[in-house]
Amino acid sequence: MPYIIDTSVIDFEYRQNQSVVKNYAMEMFKEQILRFPKLQLVFDNTQIQNRNFCVPLEFFLNKHTFSEINNIFQKVALESGKKSILQLLSCTGVDKKDITDLIFVNSTGLATPTIDALIINDLEMNYNINRYPVWGLGCVGGVSGISKANSIAIANPDALVILVNAELCSITLRHKDYSMSNFIATSLFSDGVSSVLIAGKRAYQKLINKPAYKVKIIDTLARLYHSSLNVMGWEFLDDGFKVIFSKDIPNIISTKVKGDVFDFLNKNKLQITGIKNFIAHPGGAKIIDSYRDSFGVQEKMLKYERIVLSNYGNMSSATVIYVLNEFFRKGFVMGKGLMLAVGPGFSSEVILLSVSK
Repeated sequence: MPYIIDTSVIDFEYRQNQSVVKNYAMEMFKEQILRFPKLQLVFDNTQIQNRNFCVPLEFFLNKHTFSEINNIFQKVALESGKKSILQLLSCTGVDKKDITDLIFVNSTGLATPTIDALIINDLEMNYNINRYPVWGLGCVGGVSGISKANSIAIANPDALVILVNAELCSITLRHKDYSMSNFIATSLFSDGVSSVLIAGKRAYQKLINKPAYKVKIIDTLARLYHSSLNVMGWEFLDDGFKVIFSKDIPNIISTKVKGDVFDFLNKNKLQITGIKNFIAHPGGAKIIDSYRDSFGVQEKMLKYERIVLSNYGNMSSATVIYVLNEFFRKGFVMGKGLMLAVGPGFSSEVILLSVSK
């Protein structure tokens, strides 16, 4: 069975306190705020203290063309992707030439050749590397990316797979969009870039620097829920991406995702009480609450989800990797772990882990 070896995450230069972001948003949406003063409460209820931004806040006061925005995405995703990979290789002691597969997941910008090809060229990685650019998974892309790496490492036990998640959600903000979805997105979404190293069984045995925790992937689950295409996603307009998401997401988690997770655990002869490490995508305060209330997860097991949401905001697919990074930096509990995320489709992905020393 494959192993998750380590993680790496990027803290951007323009991290901002949520109160400062709120003041900028009040200026941007002042016409709407005058009509609906209670909209200010949206910012106050996010439970976010700081946001991770790849551009200064002044950027958002002006309208930008899609080409301007996408050029920023290409530059930042490339440079931050390279940085996160180099950090990961430095921590693990793995040589860049030994990486067999590179998965690049994102939903917030476009590039052809894809960013993974640019990274491989700039870092002079193995020219026989297998590339997997994956677009459009949204918030589910962190767990889905690890699941895809798991499949690769099962097929090739000598595989050393790097997963990169690069999401620059902030620059997708549409300047004159006064919809409720855009206002909520303005209060919630941030930028994040992360890397994860996954090793096949034989590759793990050959590692010179063994990780402090042996994090083994036991099983995975993917679910697509029919007739739910309009729950999350993008609408593509002349000036960029218009965000779509439904207020029903917590309800879908409790009515649909919960049953699938419990069936998945039952298949592996487990109950939720047997999970010692709960590693979920913290899409928002209500999403975290729905994990607690629907699954019966103890509040103390959600501390890293709340820390990441508070310190960074929602960074789409990268967010759950930032949560996983908290576990690698601050410690796992020995025993079983569960990774979980939901995203456009509407879909969910789940991974069962075993953690030991």
